[in-house]
Parts: sequence; structure tokens; C-alpha cells
Amino acid sequence: MPITVTHIGTATALLEIGGLRLLTDPVFDPAPAEYRHDPVVLRSTEGPAIAHDRLPAVDAVLLSHDEHPDNLDVTGRSLLDGLPVLTTVSGAGRLGGAAVGLEPWATHTLTVDGRRLRVTGTPGLHGPVGDVTGFVVEVPGEEEAVYVSGDTVHIPELDEVGRRFRIGTALLHLGAARIQAFGGGELITMDAAQAAALTRSLGARRVVPLHYTSWEHFTEGREETTAHFREAGLAERLHWLTPGVAETLA
Repeated sequence: MPITVTHIGTATALLEIGGLRLLTDPVFDPAPAEYRHDPVVLRSTEGPAIAHDRLPAVDAVLLSHDEHPDNLDVTGRSLLDGLPVLTTVSGAGRLGGAAVGLEPWATHTLTVDGRRLRVTGTPGLHGPVGDVTGFVVEVPGEEEAVYVSGDTVHIPELDEVGRRFRIGTALLHLGAARIQAFGGGELITMDAAQAAALTRSLGARRVVPLHYTSWEHFTEGREETTAHFREAGLAERLHWLTPGVAETLA
């Protein structure tokens, strides 16, 4: 299934699927910036490749969770007004408006101007720091689907994604994020080893990394991920995007 993807920064991407534009985890504040949530301080090091006011019209937002500024910051939150937002059940309650909460494996049909996408929520575990969801996006009539992991580590429940769906492209949130105040510094997003294992489980033809740069609490970047995928014999499935540049993936 052809899709066009623009990696804007962190977990923020613009997806063009089935004639609709979906924005994931909108983060658009200028950087560097500091966000204090006692006892945690999160620091950004790099801003978005495309400013919020340069975005084309967006049809809906896929928001893995609403509680952390590396997935939804002040500027990103301002973009939600008037748009359908698919997110966690707890997040929909906090956001209100047109937000729809998805339980794992619950499905929502997104319809805009007669075009339809089927979006299914997927499980996730973001350590002890709140609810999170991923998404499987299907175009009616297409065999393949697109998977967006959201901020999660690789848990056994995620192996069900590959059993239920034929995944063509998987957008995985990586970075091996660790915050000492949360779970003693345990992983709260996937590292390269977990991403490789999930790639095998999904059977995805292509993996597009997101959420691996621009924040101090990310402990792995492109170099570590590339090396591990090569060692795992999965290098041909890894596809890096140039931030700010739209790329069509067949």
C-alpha cells in the first residue's frame, strides 16, 4: 500500500494514506526548551523540521498519549482544535472535543469528505508514566496496513499485531528513552534490540524509525539502531527518512 511520510521531528510525522493526511504526536515548540514536571525535567535539543504554520491541511491526529511534551507540546496542542483526534481513553477524557479514545483492538472508522480509513488501537506499555496507544491504519480494499507503535516497549501483546494484520510499513518509536525518576531508569520506549524483535514479529516489509532524536532522555540514535538491525539480519527493512522531506513508500 503506497503511503507518503514526512518525518517532522521526534515522533511527529505527516502521513498521507488513502487520500487523507494524518499527523502523529504533534511536537512543534521551538528548541531548545525545558519542561518541568517534578521531579522530572525533560529537555529538547532540536526543533521541528517543518514549523506548525507551514503544515498543509491535516484531516486527523493520531496521538499516542497526551501527557508528555515529547509527544504533545504547547504548540502541538493548539493544532488539535477542530480535528478528529484518536488517542487513549484517558487522554480523550482529558482533551474532550472531537477526541476519540481507543481501547486495545478497538476500531474507529475515520471518515473525512467521503474518504474512509479504519484505525485500530494497539496495546502499549510506556513504563509507569501513563497510558499509551499505538495504531493500525487500513485503507478499505487494500491488503496491507500501516502500524504506528506509539511510545512503548516491546511487550508480548504486540506480537498479536502481526497475527491480525498484514503490515507493510511500521513506524516505530525508538530512542531507548530512560528517565531515572521513572522505574529506576528502565526503558520506556524501545531500544534497537526490541525494535528488531518486533520487526520480526510484525513481518513488516519496511520499518521507519521515529522518536530517536532531539531529546536528552533518548539514549540510542540512528547509529545504534542501524548497527543492531544489521547484526540481526534486518538491515534491508530499515528505512530512514530525511526530516522535512516527504517520501512516498510503495
